[in-house]
Amino acid sequence: MRKVVLSMNVTLDGLIAGPNCELDWHFERWGADMAHSLCEQLSKADTIILGRVTYTAMARYWPGRAADMSFPREDLAFAEMMNRYEKVVFSRSMDTPVWNNSRFVKGNAGKEIMQLKQQAGKDIIIYGSGKLVNSLMQLNLIDEYLLWVHPVILGKGKPLFKDKINMKLMELKRFDSGVVILYYKAD
Repeated sequence: MRKVVLSMNVTLDGLIAGPNCELDWHFERWGADMAHSLCEQLSKADTIILGRVTYTAMARYWPGRAADMSFPREDLAFAEMMNRYEKVVFSRSMDTPVWNNSRFVKGNAGKEIMQLKQQAGKDIIIYGSGKLVNSLMQLNLIDEYLLWVHPVILGKGKPLFKDKINMKLMELKRFDSGVVILYYKAD
């Protein structure tokens, strides 16, 4: 069975975005070592799950990156995978894909994820998509949590966790910027 893996940037105080959805805090510490690790993670998957808000932002950003000469060269392989992989988008209001290999699901997220897990293939990865992530956590459908913990405290914003979840720490990876990835398996 395929695994559902959440890869999420989070602050030390457990927030995934500022009170007005600010994400600038996680771009400040980005480095080539992190780009390499992110690319390695994505290479283990072949399907990306997104909510409407995250999909809209990524669909505006990723399609033109490979041709953009100012785009960091160390991120090219990641951009290629983002554009090539299947993207399953959960949205009640969108139905016309604007990014290649995208399809929209309006129905039951839990049922769709269970069907995806039963199919042959590599891991299924989730980026961002806080509301969707919370609903999948409530259904115990996330198998692994890759938390990119940034040495930043926002004080207020959007929390990742709203309910108790038991996890087992599998691995820890440290970057030069002070960011660490905590690899957890759902318990």
